[in-house]
Amino acid sequence: MSVTVRKSSPVVVRPSDEPVTTSNTIKLSSFDKALTRTPVTALIVFEQPIHKPAETIKMALSQAMVHYYPISGRLAAGGNDDDELHIKCTGEGVQFVAASCNSTLKEVKLLDHRRGSPSSKALVVDELDLYDPVEVCGPSKPLMVMQVTEFSCGGFIIGVTWNHAIADGFGIAQFLQAVGEFARGLSQPSVVPIRWDASLPSLPASTVAWQQLLLLGSFEALDLAHHDVTIPSSVINRIRAEYRASSNGQSCTTFEVVAAVIWQCRTRAIMSNPEAPAVLSIAVNIRRHAGAKDGYYGNCSLSPLVTATNGTVANGDITNLINLIKDAKEQIPHQFKRDGITDCNQNQQPAVDPQQLNSEVLYSMLALSSWRNIGFEEPDFGSGKPSRVMYNAKPKTLIVPGCVVCLPWKELDGANASSVCVKNEHAQAFLGELARFT
Repeated sequence: MSVTVRKSSPVVVRPSDEPVTTSNTIKLSSFDKALTRTPVTALIVFEQPIHKPAETIKMALSQAMVHYYPISGRLAAGGNDDDELHIKCTGEGVQFVAASCNSTLKEVKLLDHRRGSPSSKALVVDELDLYDPVEVCGPSKPLMVMQVTEFSCGGFIIGVTWNHAIADGFGIAQFLQAVGEFARGLSQPSVVPIRWDASLPSLPASTVAWQQLLLLGSFEALDLAHHDVTIPSSVINRIRAEYRASSNGQSCTTFEVVAAVIWQCRTRAIMSNPEAPAVLSIAVNIRRHAGAKDGYYGNCSLSPLVTATNGTVANGDITNLINLIKDAKEQIPHQFKRDGITDCNQNQQPAVDPQQLNSEVLYSMLALSSWRNIGFEEPDFGSGKPSRVMYNAKPKTLIVPGCVVCLPWKELDGANASSVCVKNEHAQAFLGELARFT
């Protein structure tokens, strides 16, 4: 039997009541401004059923938007300058679709931990969300679209795509937790949400300009391959032990190990010139360092660059790469000034000349982020917390290779990663390098 996902016609879900806050507009911070055309898709997998999942979640979504009113709004410009973009709190709502799948989660292998097991996953994953970059990032379009798909076993998946300008992963996870609380019958969210925090520092203009160049430049999308990979716990523990032995007992995190492994394997797979730069960008949640208020759900991250030559990354000891990553992260607390944030790369020669950006140069870069412990593992809609969280990459839309690592997966022995970091021509080499570790 073939796997089939049937979808209802899209509907618009609006807030169920008057907003708790009365602001008509929400400013975009410097953290938000460079992300206004960036859609992100998460798939939240629930193994245990709830009663009428689509109807229950649609109603809870409507209640949650009373408190998270800006999510129901639209991006608007106050003039001809993109810098004047703001969130207009119109209450127009988000797009929603109810769907059903004629197979079980087990049959499509979405919860199968076995490496290399046959899977129908690729046949169904792209049917589990409403991804359309024009729909969530176009002018006057919804800032979020959501699909709830019920499987024949009773399990269900929430596919949510949002415009990154409205919130980062931490913020969307907080919002989904609130939706879950309303689905369970609570009358108020446990966390009081805050969308604008005037006390946050500003990003350096050079950082915003660089991000906007990457996101708004007229670059062709790379033909990237999507891989769902796992770094086993045995490998992570071995490398952490090696690091402790080589650094007088200092520790490193799972994220640092996984980032180093992915970076090295990718560089080995694509390297043609050992002297050319290999640039790793790591997204770091800085709420604690920036003093963000509790409940703030806007964007609040820095992306320090880790730079080295291809040869250093490909041939160096993995513990040295971990040190490079740790050094970049450890500079973040020292960057904050009373009038903003210092440029984390201001004292370095630029690894990539913005004037020389092209597809080849962009392919030398890797953007990496982690969804570990940011809250996606917490939403509960009445049957318990998620069994798995997936990042649904869209390879044919990306101009910079990327990887989301440490995706929550219940009872998985290791760290799952969603990789869109190599072209199809380098896919087998990349997987081969990973196999050497795993």
